[in-house]
Amino acid sequence: MPHLSKSLPNSIRELKKQVIQSLSLGDINYALRLIHDRVESIITEPICTAHVFSSKELDFLCQQIGSQNLLSLKTDLHTTNASRVGQAPPPKIAYLLSRWQKTGGHSRLVIDFINSQPNKEHIIYITGIGGPSNLDYLKKNLSTNTRTKILTAPHGNYQKRLSWLQNELKNCGADHIYLFNHHQDSVIVSALVPELGIPGTFCHHGDHHLCLGVHLAHLSHIDFHPMGYHYCREKLKVDNFYLPLTFEDKGIVGHSVKSLTSSGLRTATAAGTNKIEIPYHVSYLDIVPKILKITGGTHLHIGRLTPWALHYLRRQLRQHQVPENKLIYIPWTPSVWKSLQEHDIDVYLASFPYGAGLTLIEAMGAGIPVIMHQHMYSRVLSGLEIAYPEAFSWADPDVLLKHISKLKREKLIQEGQIARLHYKNFHRPEMLRGFLADSNKATITAPPLNKEFQPQYDEWAAWQEAQLTFLKLIHRFLHRAIRKIRRTIT
Repeated sequence: MPHLSKSLPNSIRELKKQVIQSLSLGDINYALRLIHDRVESIITEPICTAHVFSSKELDFLCQQIGSQNLLSLKTDLHTTNASRVGQAPPPKIAYLLSRWQKTGGHSRLVIDFINSQPNKEHIIYITGIGGPSNLDYLKKNLSTNTRTKILTAPHGNYQKRLSWLQNELKNCGADHIYLFNHHQDSVIVSALVPELGIPGTFCHHGDHHLCLGVHLAHLSHIDFHPMGYHYCREKLKVDNFYLPLTFEDKGIVGHSVKSLTSSGLRTATAAGTNKIEIPYHVSYLDIVPKILKITGGTHLHIGRLTPWALHYLRRQLRQHQVPENKLIYIPWTPSVWKSLQEHDIDVYLASFPYGAGLTLIEAMGAGIPVIMHQHMYSRVLSGLEIAYPEAFSWADPDVLLKHISKLKREKLIQEGQIARLHYKNFHRPEMLRGFLADSNKATITAPPLNKEFQPQYDEWAAWQEAQLTFLKLIHRFLHRAIRKIRRTIT
């Protein structure tokens, strides 16, 4: 076999040449690996975050790979309904995942999709791209659903996993397939080609990085928040659906805002390292101690942080003469909603620089007012459109601190009622069930874009970003090192 260069191409054009050359030589594994590594290099580059969302060329290459691999499989292609004559079995739904994680919104979404269709059979296929899955946690969450099967790819290279997945899809008799792939999973995006003849939907959850699969024209396309819906439709020219994130209603249980003068304001944020420990012109780790200094209350943080972040956060507390017990740290909880209620939180501070969707909805569902952050340049990372329109948002940290210092009990009670109403109107599970029952008829209108968002591309912002060069290098190195450790494919 002629020699193939094993260095990562510097451009998409060079990458395309190498992929096509690999396919001509029958090296499908290397072609898949090339695309995976290219996406990996982009999503671990901080300056690409919320700037690069998709690639038609990479998606097209994945489909070429999948079509060629499908032809090489020895098993015969069965039609979806061939084995169903006279049997009338229940509809079967398949879900394609790269990895099942204990935390993360997309894992929760899959469970919601399954629970919303109890009359159907479900199969979860996991490729293992990106690391091992927490299967025990997955099985525990699906323990009451006896119609769900979980299948994981065999150990091996990319092509072996692709062949396994295509063989499974050819013969499983699925009526519909949902893609919940990680950004760089070239195996999943290559697997579901038009030749399979199975209807499918790309679920756009990898929404603030380049994600493979955005431009698969033979699949329907779901965006789960207004920012992504408008961007995909207006900028990327994708014919998409809007399906709001939903969450099971856990009710409001006796929450009441106490006298702020006697107990101090109780704030909270739910987010992990991947949303908070990001180079940015203002740091969550610096802001929280300042908030506690002003309020004299407590701050609940839900989500795992690195030891360095915790050390830095506690050091800042000491510098501001704030007792360390004012920070309540919970690495993980089965229910953010319930934890916010148990700690009687007065106001929820949305994570920054990367916002989170489901945890914000949990806070509003619990009847807790929210404070949003206007990201320096990204509407997607801000998430203003997920919150109720009256929610306060900030770009300048001094504005945030001033707002918090003036919060009154009556204002918080009133806004908590607005938050709860917003949840009931837009994020109840019934909306998901209605959509899945008949997506052709269940048209949901996406809220308009928030007019208050103003990108801060001025000289000051550019100067601030320039100061982060060294931090960006550190972030990029650590991010890639962690991903390399997690990777199990050689």
